[in-house]
Amino acid sequence: MQSMENHGLTLAISVTAFLLAPGLCAAQQTGTSALVAPAKATDRLTREVRHELVMQPYYGVFDDLSYAVSGSVVTLYGRVTKPALKSGAEDAVKRIEGVSKVDDQIKVLPISSMDDQVRRAEYRAIYSHPGLDMYALQAVPSIHIIVENGRVTLEGAVASQSDKNLAGVAANGVSGVFSVGNNLRVDGR
Repeated sequence: MQSMENHGLTLAISVTAFLLAPGLCAAQQTGTSALVAPAKATDRLTREVRHELVMQPYYGVFDDLSYAVSGSVVTLYGRVTKPALKSGAEDAVKRIEGVSKVDDQIKVLPISSMDDQVRRAEYRAIYSHPGLDMYALQAVPSIHIIVENGRVTLEGAVASQSDKNLAGVAANGVSGVFSVGNNLRVDGR
């Protein structure tokens, strides 16, 4: 009986070693002593997290979601207008195969009728501007307008530096805004 138990233990250790071998090999090749997720697994996880976030039903132009993947841990960042988007994003990412932990640092913006007025005015100013109107044609427009206590932050991506500058000028032209931060990235599509 003891021989059978030892054989079962040996088999379990062998299977575990076989499953961990690719990660251990990657750790040995990079000179690290810790178990490292293979690059392909990290790339797949990154793509799946992005997909889950952009597919959120409440995700829109007045929300900003971003993330970081470190091994099997995903950290979510951003500011959203609806609590359901925060919880939906976290739940969706938790269900992705290979995610061991989700650190949800998404902030839900306070409810404010003044901020809602600024959001609408900023949307009209930016997306009706010739040259920027093309960004409104996407399912989720790439210029995100974040308004918190009268302060506007532009997040997302545009095709050129001139589009970034145009968006900043349009956003600054809205009355009732305390400040405008332009964090748009130039992706050069």
